[in-house]
Amino acid sequence: MGKKKYVAYVGTYTHGTSKGIQVYDVDVEKGTLTERSEVEVSNASHLAVSKNGKYLYSIEDEGVAVFERDKNGDLTRLNSVDINGMRGCYLATDVDGRYLYVAGYHDGKVTVVHTHKDGRLGSVMDGVFHKGLGSVAERNFRPHVNCVRPTPDNKYLCAVDNGIDQVKIYRINKKKDKLELVDILRCPRESGPRIIRFSDDGRFAYLLFELSNEVKVYSYDGSGKNPEFQLLQSITTLGKEDSNDALHNAASGMSLSADGKYLFCTTAGENTVTMYAVDQETGLLTKKFTLPISGDYPKDLMIFPDNKHIAVANHASNSITVFTVDYEKNIIMMNENQERSRHRTVSISGRYRIHGSSWIKNRIDQSKSCTGRQKQTQGRVGTFPESVFLRIYNFLSDRSKCEITADKIRGYDPSVHSYC
Repeated sequence: MGKKKYVAYVGTYTHGTSKGIQVYDVDVEKGTLTERSEVEVSNASHLAVSKNGKYLYSIEDEGVAVFERDKNGDLTRLNSVDINGMRGCYLATDVDGRYLYVAGYHDGKVTVVHTHKDGRLGSVMDGVFHKGLGSVAERNFRPHVNCVRPTPDNKYLCAVDNGIDQVKIYRINKKKDKLELVDILRCPRESGPRIIRFSDDGRFAYLLFELSNEVKVYSYDGSGKNPEFQLLQSITTLGKEDSNDALHNAASGMSLSADGKYLFCTTAGENTVTMYAVDQETGLLTKKFTLPISGDYPKDLMIFPDNKHIAVANHASNSITVFTVDYEKNIIMMNENQERSRHRTVSISGRYRIHGSSWIKNRIDQSKSCTGRQKQTQGRVGTFPESVFLRIYNFLSDRSKCEITADKIRGYDPSVHSYC
């Protein structure tokens, strides 16, 4: 059997030289990225791949666009639709591939778009505006839907509202193509819930909090009349909880390893990545390390399909730093001498997101232990990245599922912790 190949998609804001979506070949074994091509999309601030791997969805100024992926991961635009609202910030597909969900940070809206079997986007089926007031003036005084994600059983949609400190849970009524509010997970005031993820078996949910810099672990049960979430644990993302700079930190990215054994989180401000071991029976987290990422203001991260490497997207330093993870020693080692591709390297610019879909090949580089000060080796790309999104998928010639996600994050302002 041949070596599996992968491609990464980088969704970008179209400032400077960036055109929209950048396509990278990836070498999973060596932990490297090489730019292949670019696709024009206006402000592709978030991306999602269909469950069958055939189509790539992208945020754009006018709404949402969809692209067909060929066997090599190259993209051909199919169509786009207007979502009848402000530009979205997050995309998610349902398990059946019937709907595309769009989160609206700026207008506090959750939008449901119908998806056709041939990949084309259909009409807007439903749109729900969140209501309420937050607790943080200057930013969290109104709804900001930052993340949408269906529960693993595909019964409910979780809409994480960073502005009003809530996770609203909607029943997905497939007969009426409507969302029905059935519950609200009310979070502590000024906590800033940001991203929700579920374990592969669907028993546990992990909720990242941007302002309180913590991860909360919940049990999830969707077998009854209504969904049940029970809080099990709260654990910090910070390396120094008592630091005088704690108020200037903001938890930003979160990703589960493909085997479900580890959870990684990034924190902007102190510029670190934290790894937790996941108890497979209880879902509880044990912190293994919090280490610097050799970049400024990490906004997102991705775990490679082999679980041996992570890539961290850094906002202020305009770079992506790639590390090898040593699970026995609980350290990360930076991959040096990243291969440059034309005028770009393993970094992001022009305000974008990375979205992986298949990774291909690159050169190996020597690594150094990352237990203290690190040397930054990644290059720069285009202009200053406001948002980065990373995801990895196999080539279409290999349908085995491999999804690594990191969420959209935008400009960081220490005074208000604003990502949008």
